[in-house]
Amino acid sequence: MLDPQAPLPFQATVHPEARAARRLTWDSREASPDVAFVALPGERMHGNAFVEQALAAGAPFVLTDLDVPRAVRVEDARAALFDWARAERARAPLVVGVTGSAGKTTAKSYVAAALDALFMPVFNTMPAIACFLIESGGAGRPLVVEMGIDRVGEMAELVDLVRPDVGVITTIGPAHLEQLGSIEGIAREKGVILRGVDGGPVRALVGAQAAAFYPGVDSYGFGDVTFAGEGLRVTPEGASFSFAGVPVSLPLASTVQAEAAVLGLVLAREAGVDLADAASRLAGVSVPDGRYRVHRGRFTVIDDAYNASPVAVRAALDALSGWEGRRISVLGRMLELGPTEQQLHAEVGAYARDRADLTFGVGAFAAELGERAFATVPELVGALLADIRDGDVVLVKASRGISWTPERRAQEGVGLDVVVNALLEARDGPASV
Repeated sequence: MLDPQAPLPFQATVHPEARAARRLTWDSREASPDVAFVALPGERMHGNAFVEQALAAGAPFVLTDLDVPRAVRVEDARAALFDWARAERARAPLVVGVTGSAGKTTAKSYVAAALDALFMPVFNTMPAIACFLIESGGAGRPLVVEMGIDRVGEMAELVDLVRPDVGVITTIGPAHLEQLGSIEGIAREKGVILRGVDGGPVRALVGAQAAAFYPGVDSYGFGDVTFAGEGLRVTPEGASFSFAGVPVSLPLASTVQAEAAVLGLVLAREAGVDLADAASRLAGVSVPDGRYRVHRGRFTVIDDAYNASPVAVRAALDALSGWEGRRISVLGRMLELGPTEQQLHAEVGAYARDRADLTFGVGAFAAELGERAFATVPELVGALLADIRDGDVVLVKASRGISWTPERRAQEGVGLDVVVNALLEARDGPASV
């Protein structure tokens, strides 16, 4: 429980009616008798505008600079939240930070399973990470935090907040180029996670694809790496390999998931966790919707529609190429690629034509991405459903544009989760999760 009446790591005036909460939120719609509200400044409105709404919902306390009932009154709610997060993080026995141009969520899920750790939910903003650290730091279990960036200097801010004992980079490739400028800029900014706070000690690990950017840093995966899984075999049924003599079987997994599992086993071994137990937990990992989630049936749908970058799309296409049956790729625009975006889409489209039997593209750069190009998602869905047949395997992948305003997403982002749902409904009737 988060008790505002207990000593706090920041200066505050605590209302006598403020009471303990189980969770924190900066979204007043989530406030409840168990969930306290943090009034943070936003791009368009300050959280103070929603304090009364949170109190009416029964929030045990509100972190704010306002003089209201159940207030934990501070000069700066954001600074107080981060101070609190650092204090609670210091209580955790092990914190693993994961970044990369692709595969962060997958790596986070497999590392957490191997270590039997608590891990960040889908959202990985600074406030979300701070709330997670406050809620979980005292649980006595390892923590795994996804640390994505899209601007210069952001990783240094994240490292200062999370202070990871282990820093992991999964991959390096073109993503967020509009802000980070170049592949070298991406590698430099993400590389901050390997150095820790003020250059302090941190266990650094990089995936096989990223190893060339960080000479001398220990690497993991398969092949010529520091810590390698052996005997990798990937089929439509899943991936299997061994690590340190322990067999590992991952249902409906691809090479990307297998590499993440190797990472988890490396960290489990270093933490003194029994590898057989870790491997057993890895077999049960279920990734969130949109992250290479396989739906099998009379035709197979691979839902990888949550987000996309050139590195991630190529990895998904490599996995698709290993399936039997007619292989279909459905690709949409990859966002934030800067002035070379048309070339990068054309390169990914050429890769798709080499890996798939039939390629569809939608939205901006549809013609670059697929032989069958459509301006809108409804047009694409109609054509795809008319063509799909039993035994097909359909990969769906694009950027959803979740970092943009709703207006700009309507112009630029492509939400291909709509395509996934349409395919599942056509295959099975109403989709269920």
